[in-house]
Amino acid sequence: MLKSILAVARLHLEELFSRILGYIMRRFLRSAMIVFSWFVVPYSRYTNIKVLRRKLPPIRSHLLEIPAVDLAKLIRTRKIKSEEVVEAYIERCRQVNPLINAIVQDRFEEALEEAREIDNVIAMGINSVDSMEELTPLLGIPVTVKESIAVKGMTNQAGRVFKTPQIAKSDAPVVEQIKRSGGIILLVSNTPELCLLWETYNNVTGQTKNPYDLKRTPGGSSGGEAALLASGASLLGLTSDIGGSSRLPAMFSGIWGHKPTPYAVSFRGHHPTSDFPKWGDFFTIAPMTRYAKDLPLLLKCMSDPTGPKLTLDRAISVNGIRFFFMDNDGPSGMMRPLSRDLHAAINRVATDFNAKRVNIRKMKWSLDISLSAMLTMKNIETIYHKTEEGEQPKTVCKETVKYFFGCSDSILPSVIFGHLQNFMKIIPNSRHKHLASIIEALKTEFKEMLGNDGVFLYPTFPNTAHQHYQIYHKLLEPMYMAIFNTLGLPVTNCMIGLDRRNLPMGIQVVANPGQDHLCLAVAREMERRYGGWVRPPSEDSHSSNGSSKQRG
Repeated sequence: MLKSILAVARLHLEELFSRILGYIMRRFLRSAMIVFSWFVVPYSRYTNIKVLRRKLPPIRSHLLEIPAVDLAKLIRTRKIKSEEVVEAYIERCRQVNPLINAIVQDRFEEALEEAREIDNVIAMGINSVDSMEELTPLLGIPVTVKESIAVKGMTNQAGRVFKTPQIAKSDAPVVEQIKRSGGIILLVSNTPELCLLWETYNNVTGQTKNPYDLKRTPGGSSGGEAALLASGASLLGLTSDIGGSSRLPAMFSGIWGHKPTPYAVSFRGHHPTSDFPKWGDFFTIAPMTRYAKDLPLLLKCMSDPTGPKLTLDRAISVNGIRFFFMDNDGPSGMMRPLSRDLHAAINRVATDFNAKRVNIRKMKWSLDISLSAMLTMKNIETIYHKTEEGEQPKTVCKETVKYFFGCSDSILPSVIFGHLQNFMKIIPNSRHKHLASIIEALKTEFKEMLGNDGVFLYPTFPNTAHQHYQIYHKLLEPMYMAIFNTLGLPVTNCMIGLDRRNLPMGIQVVANPGQDHLCLAVAREMERRYGGWVRPPSEDSHSSNGSSKQRG
């Protein structure tokens, strides 16, 4: 009897300690962000003094503004040639990359040769149009790939500094599938070192800039892809997502990014990786497109034949979908409230779709449960693990000292990631168990609320694209996105207009596992209602003026 009483008392004490520890951590982190802002904001403004107020060259070729679904049909039916399309995209890349700095390595000549071969095969009439549509739906379409995803013969070091360039010896499974579907790989694009930041810069390629304002970031870690897509230099992109790495760049750049149901797309062939058994619960390779109508096509071509089957061809009426929404993370006070324009835009979307406002109280734990789940995963590839042959492994303390003396090859997130992992080890297991129980409770709540015909509307980020480096005092806000990696739910960032600065605004559409088709159906409807991608301001005054027509 006494043992039972003591055991119960111990559990209550552990829970009380867990809550106190959580409160202290949350207050500390919010205070730290305030202090960081004192240094980050002035530094950001100082570095932007050097950035010229330039705009992109205008888009001249009509081929650059045709969605992939329509472009593929035109190629199959010999209305246009793949070579013409690839040439147009290569020319656009050469125009914009000196300004946005998004390309790590190109394969333009090889892509042109592949396009000519495809045109020859089509001209010979070996396969029928229907057969090409079924077996090679991307035939002749250029595709760009985040550099952290392996493309045979191309650099594949995820922004890390190596004395000897790291070249992919084989294609990632998802790249193989794109090639089998007829896609032509055009280039690999920039990413922060080991994809560890929601901004895109590293010590190899440098900093990628937002096409809507070069003084601002396109987000990260898939910022290279987003910048190319938004500037009209790409149409379809392969990215990755573990904490919003596909969705934040999509929002900041006014395009569409989807995090699929876990394991629906193979996560292999990517840096960083992990042999942790549940790595695929959180991490996935993800599609990013300029047009919402292209998301189902690209995701279908990317889907792992051995993974969960997605019903992407299923016809869906938005009228039959139930909508729910929240415009904050609950009563936690942890994440910043939305900007005025974003708050108005998201509530307008909720009204337009007759969404029911809900109060999922456990969302206030988004930060705690996401950090606990992700930072306790073992054997994640970091700068402290994989090194070049003959090089001594790096240590956390030594690399930290080197960084602050300006001697490290790495960027700050890569350096401090080791400290975060070590910090998580000192947190009592009871705390992690308590947070794990909240995760399971949230999964159940979403499952029951959404069923197989419901979606949840939620902010992607509380503000539109900010100036470079300002993410360092907003490191809590990506939990608006990371929570859905933690819960294993499919989610799409949707473009819903421009704010008063003519910067893109976005919203997340979330569904239950396996219900990706609901997210994509809503995305297509939002594109129809709100217009979707808008040309970034260009040297052509007419294009610049036109971009203001879709303000939220």
